[in-house]
Amino acid sequence: MEEEEIAKTAKPKAKKDVAPGRVIDTYAAQCDKCHKWRVIDSQDEYEEVRSKMLEDPFNCEKKQGRSCEEAADIDYDSSRTWVIDKPGIPKTPKGFKRSLVLRKDYSKMDTYYITPTGKKLRSRNEIVAFVDANPEFKNAAPLGDFNFTVPKVMEDTIPSDLKLASPIVTSDMRISKQ
Repeated sequence: MEEEEIAKTAKPKAKKDVAPGRVIDTYAAQCDKCHKWRVIDSQDEYEEVRSKMLEDPFNCEKKQGRSCEEAADIDYDSSRTWVIDKPGIPKTPKGFKRSLVLRKDYSKMDTYYITPTGKKLRSRNEIVAFVDANPEFKNAAPLGDFNFTVPKVMEDTIPSDLKLASPIVTSDMRISKQ
């Protein structure tokens, strides 16, 4: 089974921002050949891998200087909360940012898109309204490239006592090719 994982360093900007540990902080992909996890350097690179995963599965050799003979970069365990994403989700349109936030109760993640102007869009209707109000994005940001499919939280990695869970628990995401 081919799988990938994503994440990102949490950098809160304001009091309303999400607490660290509920955002993606590490991006990685699982090798299609040896099944070892390789850290992916950025969200942009991860989205490229994820968008092409069905037709071009990830393998260790795609990471410069890596091979299946080397140890994994990261291990699947309960030291962090993991979530599974679907393969083939399109790469986020240029200038926009796809943001995933884990709910406080660990029940699921929410998907948002941040516009080049900094506005947070929570639904397809909000994206349509934004593009209609900003025609310069009509061709640069096709509606089909905005995907609100939420990743599945892996229950075996949810902290057993949410009240005692460390605020620095990291959330990782992987994609499963089915």
